[in-house]
Parts: sequence; C-alpha cells; structure tokens
Amino acid sequence: MTAIKFLQALLPVIIYVLLIVLIIIGIIIGIRAIQTMKKVDKVVDNVNDKVESLNGLFNIVDFTTDKISLITDKVVDGASHLIGSIFKKKKKNDYDDEEEEDE
Repeated sequence: MTAIKFLQALLPVIIYVLLIVLIIIGIIIGIRAIQTMKKVDKVVDNVNDKVESLNGLFNIVDFTTDKISLITDKVVDGASHLIGSIFKKKKKNDYDDEEEEDE
C-alpha cells in the first residue's frame, strides 16, 4: 500500500513538471514565431517599397506604349485612307472613261 500512496503523490508532481515544461516550450515557440513575423514584415515592407519605386517606371512604360499604339493607329489609318482614295480615283477614272466610250 505504501507504493500506491507513493505513486499517488509522485504522479501529480510528474504531470505538473511536464505541464510546466510544455508551457515553457509553448512560450519559446511563441516568442520565435513573433520574431519570425517581425522579419517577414520587414521583408514584405522592403518588397513593397521596391514595387512602389518600380510603379513609376511601369506607368512610364504604359504611357509610352499607349502613345506608340495611338501613333501606329493613326499611321495605319492614314495609309489605308490614302490607298483607298487612290483606288477610288482609279475606279472613278475607269468609270468616267467607260462613260466617254459609251457616248
């Protein structure tokens, strides 16, 4: 019977010690997680700053491509209008020549 009383007194002590160790490990893991989150936050802020610095460059590239596209559209429109007017004149001249031959 003395062994049972000894175990009844010893087991709660062992459980309490293990719980204290578990709490200490949890606190250490929590502190490490907080430190890691601070490092990750610094990296994210650094990346965000770099992206914002490149944002101006991307705006310039976007503006430039829009203007180039506008100029290209104008050139193509002018060229197609010029080619179209040449063919219209040619067709009109052919039509006028046919009318003169009919008379």
